[in-house]
Amino acid sequence: MFESLSTKIESALRRFRGLNKLSEENIEEALQEVRKALIDADVNFQVSKKFVEDVKQKAIGLEVKGNVLPGQMVIKVIYDELVTLMGSTKSDINLSSPPAVIMVAGLQGSGKTTFCAKLALSLKKKGKQPLLVACDIYRPAAIDQLKTLGQTANVAVFTVEGKSPVEIATESLVYARKYARDVIIVDTAGRLTIDEEMMQEVREIKEKTKPNEILFVCDAMIGQDAVTTAKSFHDSLNLTGVVLSKLDGDTRGGAALSIRQVVGQPIKFVSTGETIDTLEPFYPERIASRILGMGDVLTLVEKAQQQFDEDEAKVLEEKIRKNQFTFQDFLEQLRTIKKMGSLKELLSYIPGMDKAMRNVQVDDSAFNKVEAMILSMTKKERSTPTIINGSRRRRIATGSGTTVQDVNKLLKQFEEMQKMMKSMTNKGGKAPNKLRNFKMPTGFGRFSN
Repeated sequence: MFESLSTKIESALRRFRGLNKLSEENIEEALQEVRKALIDADVNFQVSKKFVEDVKQKAIGLEVKGNVLPGQMVIKVIYDELVTLMGSTKSDINLSSPPAVIMVAGLQGSGKTTFCAKLALSLKKKGKQPLLVACDIYRPAAIDQLKTLGQTANVAVFTVEGKSPVEIATESLVYARKYARDVIIVDTAGRLTIDEEMMQEVREIKEKTKPNEILFVCDAMIGQDAVTTAKSFHDSLNLTGVVLSKLDGDTRGGAALSIRQVVGQPIKFVSTGETIDTLEPFYPERIASRILGMGDVLTLVEKAQQQFDEDEAKVLEEKIRKNQFTFQDFLEQLRTIKKMGSLKELLSYIPGMDKAMRNVQVDDSAFNKVEAMILSMTKKERSTPTIINGSRRRRIATGSGTTVQDVNKLLKQFEEMQKMMKSMTNKGGKAPNKLRNFKMPTGFGRFSN
């Protein structure tokens, strides 16, 4: 996310290194590079121009105090302006007056239908009872897609054959009240371009359902066009928020930096993957931190909290204290971490790691290799690895499609891990947190420049 923009801004800020004093001349020179980086990232021209002018105005005349370097002070100014540019604070969705209606609009192929399911799952986890409403009767298999996603999220999908989208949306209100659904998520028809006939349809849906929120799903990969399209939808529907989809793709990040200023409405969510559990609230300060290569530890912690169960953690801690941590426990923790995202994504949240891993290829199949070897073990072997002799190792290697050497490495690393855990608990320390001390066995992750 934002890799290209981060690299170019980092290059521009190198000009401040070694300076003992900030002057209008050297600030101007460096900020021209920043402006170029923003434009290259598809940030709107007027937005990038104003951004640089605001930074320049605040940076000129800054008094360098103590051991703080001039470059660090300018980075702080740029960080503050990035946060302001993207909306300053997180913007929550309005769920008052249940059933709350959230109307979702967007171009075809933007990830609109998938977002509806992601939002439904996210709300369900928070104790809500959402209802998905299929109003895209035009795109082939659109309703089937929503039904499939709804089944995955375990959320009901409302649709009526032979009715218009406006009628379906209107009848969904009656259904929601009857079956105590407190949030209605209306998936409207996508369109390839701005289509006045279909725009009229969503305006009628808006009139009938009186939505609490009208969210526009914006494909971040189309850059400046995304901002233009969002503005057209806003002019017609008076949007209340924007969702950025496909931010994990080959995007330069310009939409995230432009859309708030151009459309005048907040970004409320970012969608960073294809599975329905990859939806994040939009935090301007965290995104600014990522852009400047400072990491995002808070998001990493939240991802961990979503996957780790507190009761399970206590059981695991007790096992570690009693030196009863098995390969089965290891397998369960491995699968939990896999749910959090790719290794490279997780590492990018750690300050400094995004830069360090920029040109490194991280092979996530290392997880699959370890998992395959553990699954090739019997229950007894997983609980008592010491019984795994030569013939058992050959069987495990054959069953997992690996080599005996791979199995040997896994067993050795697991033994070292058990010793480390036993040592920590024997010293009176608390059993290690399962995420903090998770370590991939040496030799299974292929990292190459």
